[in-house]
Amino acid sequence: MKKNKPTTGTIAKNKKARHEYHLEDKFEAGLELQGWEVKSIREGKVSITDTYVNIDKGEAYLLGCSIQPLNQASSHVVCDPTRDRKLLLHRRELDKLMGARDRQGYSIVATAMYWKACWVKVEIYLAKGKQSHDKRDTVKDRDWARQKERMMKHSA
Repeated sequence: MKKNKPTTGTIAKNKKARHEYHLEDKFEAGLELQGWEVKSIREGKVSITDTYVNIDKGEAYLLGCSIQPLNQASSHVVCDPTRDRKLLLHRRELDKLMGARDRQGYSIVATAMYWKACWVKVEIYLAKGKQSHDKRDTVKDRDWARQKERMMKHSA
């Protein structure tokens, strides 16, 4: 009998997105995957560091996501680690994403990939790019929060 190890459900995170963008509206999308990709994801061989969403002809695609094939993948299957993967979204969600991207100049970035029951889901956000001074302010605020925690810990 095989013991299942407890997992948090999170497969991969894009920490760089929170630093590079102001994240606003959150969406959850399913992914259209091939069999070898699901097996690789179960092994944790996925990276979504520079991942973004492109909408073409009314369909959303995840670009820049890298899923490395396993060594024991079948020889008759062509494994392209960086292929464009279709996102499964409702029509009204697609319309909202397209409208914000075209009219207000938003980017659409992926911030996390996780398991929900037996499906792989991607967390995507409508995002505006940060200026370099915004990034400095974020780092300064984070450092100050860390400093406050240290002072509170030592004073107690």
